[in-house]
Amino acid sequence: MRKINFSENVHAKIKVANFNLPLCLLTCVFFSWGLSYGLLDVLNKHFQESMHITKAQSGLLQFSYFLAYFVVALPAAAFNDRYGYKGGILLGLCLFAIGALLFIPASSIAVFPFFLGALFVLASGLGCLETAANPYATVLGDPKRAEKRLNMAQSFCSLGSAIGPLIGGALFFNNAAPTNLPSQQNMVRLVYICLAAFVAIIALTIFLTPMPEVRSGSQAGRKESLSLLCRHSFIGGVIAQFFSMAALVGVGAFFINYVTENWVEMNSKDAAWLLSFSIFLFMSGRFISTFVMEYVAPQKLLSYYALINATLSALVILSVGKISIFALVAIFFFMSIMFPTIFGLGIKGLGDKTKKGSSILMMAVIGGGISPYVMGTIADFYNTSYAYAIPLISFIAIFIYSLYLCRTGKANSSAAVTII
Repeated sequence: MRKINFSENVHAKIKVANFNLPLCLLTCVFFSWGLSYGLLDVLNKHFQESMHITKAQSGLLQFSYFLAYFVVALPAAAFNDRYGYKGGILLGLCLFAIGALLFIPASSIAVFPFFLGALFVLASGLGCLETAANPYATVLGDPKRAEKRLNMAQSFCSLGSAIGPLIGGALFFNNAAPTNLPSQQNMVRLVYICLAAFVAIIALTIFLTPMPEVRSGSQAGRKESLSLLCRHSFIGGVIAQFFSMAALVGVGAFFINYVTENWVEMNSKDAAWLLSFSIFLFMSGRFISTFVMEYVAPQKLLSYYALINATLSALVILSVGKISIFALVAIFFFMSIMFPTIFGLGIKGLGDKTKKGSSILMMAVIGGGISPYVMGTIADFYNTSYAYAIPLISFIAIFIYSLYLCRTGKANSSAAVTII
């Protein structure tokens, strides 16, 4: 494996004969974790029906999933520093495959906590992958095209997220079968076995493929870590990122519940397909909004989108029939840029503290683990419509952060935004 060392503040072009195969494999990695996330929201409703758990209990799926991200973020960054990006990607893929295979005993026993454990292991792998694959995509080629390469790879992640509900909707909801038997989980087991096989093939191919290794010359220390607390735009970014993930995951987690409760003719399978369409809308939002950012400063566009989504969330809470459902679908488009834009603006100007700041921002995804449980509890005690007050609050918080950036001039239209 070829190793190339350079300092973070030196923009040197890496000369490697051919990046096409490594980029192709990396794109497959992005697609696989997008597929896994796309299945998660369908599992939420499936377990409510097949295991007769409450909405709050089903929200523990997302909590287990994103708790793993929070736990592995800093250890994964340390692993990457020691063993390189390829090592981090292989570790992530192995944990991903092991977690998927744990669905075999979990579905045989058909006990909900076993599924939570399997998801935690699986998501630990995804946390390692995100920590390694995102920065690795930026260095495989011309540094001037780094953001475009990462945007392309993440678009395949969104594609996987959109296909996931189609697969789950078609296979997980079998109205003809009894919903209280372990056999109801057979399709879940089959899907995750296939996912594990796909991930294993990617891991083996990457292991056998010579891939350039890039190591950073930065050093992280206690002084650097503490100095981040003095950067208000970064601290605000961490808080905004927490709410960004709370909104993103919460909106999708109870999407099927909301649609089936407010559209009488819609069953769970059809609602899952509508969720898939919404994620395709999310993916198109990334492409369109990236183009718009050539003319509108990222922080301004973020403020517009946050305000629009706050208004749409209010419509969802009011629950006025199909209008509210269309509003819920539209939220996905305007959520598309939130995580990546906040991430890019949050780390802007951190210099040699960028890697540590990035790890902390990744830990903020725990917001996506907390919001579904809170929303599920509200839905159990009141109704699903009221649960969408959590995304409403989140969008307001994001609007306040973007407004702060606009007024203080902490970011500008030429800021490089990393698309995550």
